[in-house]
Amino acid sequence: MNNQSNLIAAIDIGTTKIVAVVGHKDDNGKLHVVGIEKVPSTGVKRGVVLNIESTVSAIKDVVFNLESKYGIKLYDVYVGIAGQHIKSLQNRGYRYIETNLEITQFDVDHLYKDNYKIPLEAGENILHVFPQDYVVDNETGVKNPVGMSGRRLEGNYHVVLGRIASVNNIEKCINRVGLKLNQLFLEPMASARAVLTEEEKEAGVVLVDIGGGTTDVAIFYDGVIQHTAVIPFGGNVVTSDVKEGCAVLQKQAESLKTQFGSALGDLEREDMVVTIPGIEGWEPKEISFKSLSYIIQARMEEIIDYVIYQIEASKLYDKLGAGIVITGGGALLKNLSQLVKYRTGLEVRLGLPNKYINTQEVEEAGKPMYSTSIGLLLTAIENPVKSVVEQELFPGEFEEEVEKPQKSSSVKKEKEKKKKDKTEYTGDLFGNIKKTFAGIFDEKDVEM
Repeated sequence: MNNQSNLIAAIDIGTTKIVAVVGHKDDNGKLHVVGIEKVPSTGVKRGVVLNIESTVSAIKDVVFNLESKYGIKLYDVYVGIAGQHIKSLQNRGYRYIETNLEITQFDVDHLYKDNYKIPLEAGENILHVFPQDYVVDNETGVKNPVGMSGRRLEGNYHVVLGRIASVNNIEKCINRVGLKLNQLFLEPMASARAVLTEEEKEAGVVLVDIGGGTTDVAIFYDGVIQHTAVIPFGGNVVTSDVKEGCAVLQKQAESLKTQFGSALGDLEREDMVVTIPGIEGWEPKEISFKSLSYIIQARMEEIIDYVIYQIEASKLYDKLGAGIVITGGGALLKNLSQLVKYRTGLEVRLGLPNKYINTQEVEEAGKPMYSTSIGLLLTAIENPVKSVVEQELFPGEFEEEVEKPQKSSSVKKEKEKKKKDKTEYTGDLFGNIKKTFAGIFDEKDVEM
């Protein structure tokens, strides 16, 4: 397994857990998950890295567990980014085409790059630019203008912004573990890639990814992203409410929420209670299922109201033919789908990241809590970063070059060019590498 050079790794740095996952594309075009591991996260709050050392320690643990269990070695990784600092905006640009000439890919690319020139607030950075549609002269709704004749080309884009400091903190954590950060992907988009179908995106759908610290929202219509947002509330605030409302410890509150909690208090029986062991010297405490569920329902209604606000802000409520898809660890809360449907008036289903993956070996990869992690791998496979491998990684070709130094310079140049072409790979994990060449992956510290 460690000899496969087409493996791709991703790390999801969440508020409650850090997940590392490795996989590759199989012969059927599906994602084959080789391995997945998770550890508790302690240095992240609401999706933002606040404690570098704690986050680095957790990443080291999850990487070590993954490498030891599955016999692989990580070098390059893709990472998700979210957090309350994420915001988005709509941008429209235009470009004039030379007379009597058709629109080329160069024109489309130039218009796309112009989005990176828009004025930003201090400390902000553009994370993603998503094309939506184009206008050629007065013809609207054009998906691909290449080849069309026209004088003026306009484009509508969805631009995602994030804080530079948050990006630098993530990169610093990855580099301190001795890994290279290939690319950052917006987590709502990654989750959408894992659980949504193309038909749902075409009809209009809202993805709601309920994590520990944040709730990510992504709205699609007509096959393209229309709106993204990160709500700074998640499963942790529900647990905190249970802790305060029931006067129990944090770990007890989490167990109460996951094992006995419900998002609809009216459906629970009043005579059903759970007994919590008391702290030393205190009597055990009985907690009613109904009271517990009412506490959870109040907070979940607040989160859903934030989701409704984002739907209204997108002005697409009447176009959401596929309704709402909920995913993430918080989506497993009992009766949550019914509550979301009641509050929004839209159809709701639970999103599982198993539509595009082969989970025969790693069955737990199909759970909602891994939607972002699986989505990161799927997105990375579709948007690979080519890595150039040192020639020493291929000793056979290198020795042949050394044994025949008498070849002419023109022949050598041609051979070096061929070897350079051979050493460009779409994968990002290169196992079974000799320790003598490990220096090319030396740990690098990134200044904030």
